[in-house]
Amino acid sequence: MKKEGKKLVGKLAVSCAGHDRDKIYLITGETDAYVYLADGRLKTWSAPKKKNRKHICLLPAGLSGEELRCLAANPADADTRIKRCIKIYERNSQRVWR
Repeated sequence: MKKEGKKLVGKLAVSCAGHDRDKIYLITGETDAYVYLADGRLKTWSAPKKKNRKHICLLPAGLSGEELRCLAANPADADTRIKRCIKIYERNSQRVWR
């Protein structure tokens, strides 16, 4: 049985395994074994990437609860906000996950 959780939703994560290694995503959903990731470009809010929890590394950034509610309320603007969040993180930080 799948359990929906919210403890990781809204956090940024980097892919640590697979063909998308070192790519930054926003976690949009989660189950016991998987997380759903969006980058606002290829993987959108409405069609996120399903990835095993073991294959991601969490980053010390993300969206607040209020910002997540805005994404859910206005999915047409969600991808733009996700891209902006990732871009801001990339500009303000160094690669610390590898």
